[in-house]
Amino acid sequence: MSDEDFDNAKEEEKKRRHDVMAHVHAFGQAARKAAGIIHWGATSCFVTDNADLIFLRDGFDILLPKLALVIQKLSDFAQAQKGTPCLGYTHGQPAQLVTVGKRACGWIQDLLMDLRNLERARSDIRFRGVKGTVGTQASFLQIFKKDHTKVKQLDEIVTKKAGFDSAFIISSQTYSRKIDVDVGHALGSFGTTCQHIGGDIRHLAMLKELEEPFEKDQIGSSAMAYKQNPMRSERMCSLGRQLVNEAHNPEDTYAAQWLERSLDDSAVRRSTLPEMFLLADALMILLNNICSGLVVYNAVLERRIKEELPFMATENLIMAMVDKGCSRQKAHERIRVLSQEAAGQVKLHGKDNDLIERIEKDTFFDPISEMLPELLEPSTFIGRAPQQVEGFTDIGGEVSEALKKYQHQIASAQTTELHV
Repeated sequence: MSDEDFDNAKEEEKKRRHDVMAHVHAFGQAARKAAGIIHWGATSCFVTDNADLIFLRDGFDILLPKLALVIQKLSDFAQAQKGTPCLGYTHGQPAQLVTVGKRACGWIQDLLMDLRNLERARSDIRFRGVKGTVGTQASFLQIFKKDHTKVKQLDEIVTKKAGFDSAFIISSQTYSRKIDVDVGHALGSFGTTCQHIGGDIRHLAMLKELEEPFEKDQIGSSAMAYKQNPMRSERMCSLGRQLVNEAHNPEDTYAAQWLERSLDDSAVRRSTLPEMFLLADALMILLNNICSGLVVYNAVLERRIKEELPFMATENLIMAMVDKGCSRQKAHERIRVLSQEAAGQVKLHGKDNDLIERIEKDTFFDPISEMLPELLEPSTFIGRAPQQVEGFTDIGGEVSEALKKYQHQIASAQTTELHV
């Protein structure tokens, strides 16, 4: 075969309006002695569906090591930041302290679910094999003079030559489009994870607590020269949303199939299946690049903790007062009054949170005055976050166990570069 033969196939398709038969005729012209038996007993989907299953399998084999690398990079980041206190947010409002590493582990946990989903979708893919026009193998039974054993052997030989361990016993003219649905679900779910992580990074960049990589000569805005827009994370959210939307097409296509097959699946699958994998691959590249250079601004974290910690510490102060013999209700009331006064200074006058200064000046709290520095130490508010990160990411933990099979690819991988 040469490039010229594929030009012949193009001309044949224009004439015959059938892609497979165009190639059958083109191959027959190139191998004239075999022309009479090319495609014998087969149907178009023997070619196209089996090829699609190979593409799906190989597509996952490309994506999975890339996802494992992203998880490893985030794991390294989480370990490095396991004890770095930062504000946790619920309802978009400061809640209690977490650590930068603990938050990253939340991202990792979701990505591990994606790794599992992709692995499962990949392992569920079997070959269609040699099944004939409607899946009964009738044409091949005729070729082999009703020898069922030879038909089964042919099916097994072709399946193994294509690199599959097994083929579907049951198929119609096509493999079940439910396979495409499951593939779309796994990839679409990964798209939602990318949107979630990208959204978190964008919010943290808005707060100036954490940022994605920003190069020395990078321009954030054509008008506002001072800006450092999180364009990588924004792009990740955009492509993630597109991947989720693409993943709906296989659902609609599968639901619309009639009986043994209808051709309204063909055109949409030719665009949707490769597009989903290309989108997922682009997201892997973005995640790799972002996770290779996350920047943490410790001074900002400390300032924001200082602004909110006085309110967070009030329960600790009440507990300490009770331990010194004070009434819990009296301590609670005094804290409530002082907290509202301090909040008024922050909200109405734009001043710093002076709750601690008010507590220090109030003789009611003299019993714990010497304990205040210890009671307000940020590291005492992060619970077991560092230990959780260690248990999750250390050798023998969930992360290392999930990545075991990818260690060779991880060791030889590099940080991806963005060119736009």
